Amino acid sequence: MTPDVTFLRVFCDPDGGHGNVLGVVRDGGAIPDPGDRQALARDLGLSETVFIDDPARGTVDIYTTSRPLPFAGYPLVGVGWLLGAAQLELPVGRIPVRQNGGVTWIGARASWVPPRTLRQYGSAEQVAALPVPAPGKWVYAWAWQDEAAGRIRARGFPGRGDGIEEDEATGAAALLLAAQLGRAVTITQGRGSQLLAAPGPDGTTEIGGRVGFHA
Repeated sequence: MTPDVTFLRVFCDPDGGHGNVLGVVRDGGAIPDPGDRQALARDLGLSETVFIDDPARGTVDIYTTSRPLPFAGYPLVGVGWLLGAAQLELPVGRIPVRQNGGVTWIGARASWVPPRTLRQYGSAEQVAALPVPAPGKWVYAWAWQDEAAGRIRARGFPGRGDGIEEDEATGAAALLLAAQLGRAVTITQGRGSQLLAAPGPDGTTEIGGRVGFHA
């Protein structure tokens, strides 16, 4: 049976362009085996693929092309928008979701994010000119475009050696960066995707973005 996969673009720019393409299997129960889920994620070849196991509860399961993830940002923003959910459930905990002015926000703790190396550069031009680094570390390269305004230029390099050399938009890394800076930021990543991040309540950090269907 060919699985029914919905494709979204997450963290679009204000005009609806760009965004990281996400595969969503709405009926996760149709593919219950983790090995089969991993195989589908590998075949799709996207940064991440998410399986919805219980739409009423918002229970989801996330995979890269090579491994499952306990938490990831852009799949949760995408599924939160798709379901119109107030919360999502992962092994790490419950993820609050809210909608505001066309932007879908989720809240999470920085401690839930898998390891990332945040590497600051002196200018946005330096970040734009970076070659893809050798595999080994998940590197989030960033620089201020306008520090007073909280505008950042970034690129994400997963470094897993699984065919995804650069991530178009990385919610988890944006969450880590905003938590480290302790302030609201607007991040332009990849070809032009836009991520919003800001301190949230009770020690959490929120990340938000625009979502649309991918043709």
